[in-house]
Amino acid sequence: MNKKLGLAVAGALLAASASAQAGITIPAGDWTIDVGGNVNAYYTHTNYSGSLKHAAGISDTANTVQTGLLPSALGIGGKTRQNDLDISFQFTFFTGIDSNGAASSVYPYASGYAASGAAGSNSLNIRQAYMTFGDASWGTVKAGRDLGIFGGDAILSDMTLLGVGVGSGGYGSSTLGRIGSGYMYADWVGQISYTSPNWNGFQFAVGAREPWTNSLVSGSNSAVRNDMGYEGKVTYDFKNDDLSGRVWLSAISQRHDTDTGSATSYTSRGIDVGAKAAVGNLGLVGYYYDGKGLSGPQSGLSGLMFLGGNKTDDKGGYVQATYVIPTGTKLGASWGQSVTENNHSNDEFKNRSWIVGAYHPITKSLNLVAEYTNQKLKYDNAEDGEKKTVSLGAILFF
Repeated sequence: MNKKLGLAVAGALLAASASAQAGITIPAGDWTIDVGGNVNAYYTHTNYSGSLKHAAGISDTANTVQTGLLPSALGIGGKTRQNDLDISFQFTFFTGIDSNGAASSVYPYASGYAASGAAGSNSLNIRQAYMTFGDASWGTVKAGRDLGIFGGDAILSDMTLLGVGVGSGGYGSSTLGRIGSGYMYADWVGQISYTSPNWNGFQFAVGAREPWTNSLVSGSNSAVRNDMGYEGKVTYDFKNDDLSGRVWLSAISQRHDTDTGSATSYTSRGIDVGAKAAVGNLGLVGYYYDGKGLSGPQSGLSGLMFLGGNKTDDKGGYVQATYVIPTGTKLGASWGQSVTENNHSNDEFKNRSWIVGAYHPITKSLNLVAEYTNQKLKYDNAEDGEKKTVSLGAILFF
């Protein structure tokens, strides 16, 4: 489906929901311009219990209309062939639908929470702004902001890209899907990367990414010196009459140095492995990651890269099964968890969820979605909380 969102997000989504379509293509001299995107909206009813009810403070339930895991988006891209080079560019503008999209968190009990109200504003997030150049014979170079390499296949394989997943009940341009309860968020990052040619299904990608600071940026640690981040991936795609899928392995590394020296300096690193396969109407996904210094519990938002600001032991994964019934509706169920242990305090944080959903294509562009999510958080085996969410809505691709 061309470069509707400039990456495989929409392609994976629409292929899974039997809604594949071409973008709006416009010939422009030597260029072909592609315009596309999506709009989605969901009613969510969330019930809090345990520590999450206490943290929410006001009520044990939340009702709202919000954007799902995939923000509403408008993408504009172009491609051409010049001097034996394939050249392209992509800009994609993402936003939410609520009246306070500038809030810093999708959790109503997290820092930065603010309620919707009259004359409320929204936020625009330009998550993609990149160019590519290359040739099928030697590969492709990408320069700009795009989805990260490590963890990218995990989120692209998540069925909740069509829906909500965890992270409902709050405000912002996106919920979380399985972020933090099954995989680390690949996120959108400035990068210079290279993707090899496809050798009978085998490919690799390597990249240098902008240095991201950890959270140790207060007091004597305010002068954080950032080293570049590095990540890479190897994939194998297979397809025959009865079976198709992908196997992948990816890794990431970044050094964090502070002005206090080696006592607070460390290297974040991670590795993951995953596989997905489709046999007829049945789809299966299995994924696992392991690393150090990747994440940390911050108001339940584990899964965001380097958020905890400490050297941690991190691991997690998820399993998922989907099946398309004769009506075209895709039924799915998944279970996953992420576990983070702080090496300094020895506190352990577990974020576990299971999700069931139904995704029905009314047309090749429009899908109706119904999901149920049960999320459990546990801090050091002492404090725990639970969220149960029912979400109903629709997502339209164009």
